[in-house]
Amino acid sequence: MPAKEREEDIKVSKTLSKIKNRLLVFSGKGGVGKSTVAANLSLAFSMRGLTVGLLDVDIHGPNLAKILGVEGKRMDVSPEGIKAVDVNDNLKLVSMSFLLQDPNLPVIWRGPLKMKAIQQFLGDVDWGELDWLVIDSPPGTGDEPLSVAQLIPASGAIIVTTPQELSLMDSRKAVAFAKSLNLKILGIIENMSGMTCPHCGKDIDLFKKGGGEKVALELGVPFLGKIPIDPQIVISTDEGKPFIGTQPDSEASKALMKIVKSITETKAH
Repeated sequence: MPAKEREEDIKVSKTLSKIKNRLLVFSGKGGVGKSTVAANLSLAFSMRGLTVGLLDVDIHGPNLAKILGVEGKRMDVSPEGIKAVDVNDNLKLVSMSFLLQDPNLPVIWRGPLKMKAIQQFLGDVDWGELDWLVIDSPPGTGDEPLSVAQLIPASGAIIVTTPQELSLMDSRKAVAFAKSLNLKILGIIENMSGMTCPHCGKDIDLFKKGGGEKVALELGVPFLGKIPIDPQIVISTDEGKPFIGTQPDSEASKALMKIVKSITETKAH
């Protein structure tokens, strides 16, 4: 192994030695609200007094800075390394979006460049001591989740799905992918699981309901819970105000806090 590669591996190992739990959040397909779930999970961890790092490895579509209301900030450099952007006292974020001069320009990179970027996000960033490192991966089973699995062995994995069959088909592939890489599957989250009509108060199953729980049972993996649709989530997300902080009494927030409680009790190592 070349000396440069050994040096990078040593830096990544040094970073990981200071992180108690690593959690990869991914999905079999796009459009399931994975980044929103990852952002709110991370914020919920931090609200429990845990120190959390959130790593956005969606190189082509980094959205977490927008979701968490820290767009326009930049990562500083110190003698200890690159400094992540503070979201609050317990939560820090690293994202490709902080490195872009123009957020409207695409990142046109092939696999090796993306692997190198993820390696630097882990080895060159001064994450400090963390209770949790949450990694938000782009959808699918391609370069980014594979790179994370190779760089961060023994990570825990959460798969986000929606209830309809098209999403569930891809979730089965995501579970198989995680198992093939020896990731510890902490469970499946069913997002967009029904909603309450704001006018009549009746439940509406826009994308069906219960599919994620069915797949979890079928594949023998834990089912973490259902997060309902709430139109206010869309508004608050666009405003950079995660719903777990702005609407703690909503059904979505309550569901997410139960999921966080389950995850922290299970622990990923």
